[in-house]
Amino acid sequence: MIRLAIAEDHQSLIDGIKIFLEYEDDIKVVGEANDGERLLEIVRSKKPDIVLTDIRMPKTDGIAATREIKKEFPNCKVIAFSMFEQEEAVSQMTQAGADGYIMKNSSLKVVLAAIRAVMKGETFFDDSIKAATPKKDEGDVPLSKREKEIVNLVGQGKTSQEIADLLFIGKTTVDTHRKNILKKLSLHGKSELLRYSMERKYDF
Repeated sequence: MIRLAIAEDHQSLIDGIKIFLEYEDDIKVVGEANDGERLLEIVRSKKPDIVLTDIRMPKTDGIAATREIKKEFPNCKVIAFSMFEQEEAVSQMTQAGADGYIMKNSSLKVVLAAIRAVMKGETFFDDSIKAATPKKDEGDVPLSKREKEIVNLVGQGKTSQEIADLLFIGKTTVDTHRKNILKKLSLHGKSELLRYSMERKYDF
């Protein structure tokens, strides 16, 4: 069961999300807040798995709340839920530790997809955010030979364990390389890495 807390200063938005999620058997809303201070109280008492939070809220904003949540509960996932898609706002939330960022004008299906993605340990960014945030040029962030090998194998549909066996390295090492590749190429999650690896094959 995914335990979810929602922080949003417009109660109608919270109510709409709760109604939509009532049909999901594996998600339970354990708390709701209309300001950042109340959100922190809920997180401390209810210990949710995921927090869906607005950025601009009374008393304590979502950025400060996210920073505090990640400090006290590093395993708690945080998804920003905002009207602002400017790069600065996205950067502030990701630096605070947010695992995802979605827009308030997104469909509720996107909200659900974000919840499920971050619960699996992935990051999730709204399509409009990814379009607005320019990706680093590959020439500026060259991959190592090992990282290129892993990209090629991911493109072949290999799992981390299969890649580890083929390259005679540990699975944790492969996972570390994959995280570094995502960071270097400004990709978000397994799906983007797979798409990239299928479009690009490295030659040695």
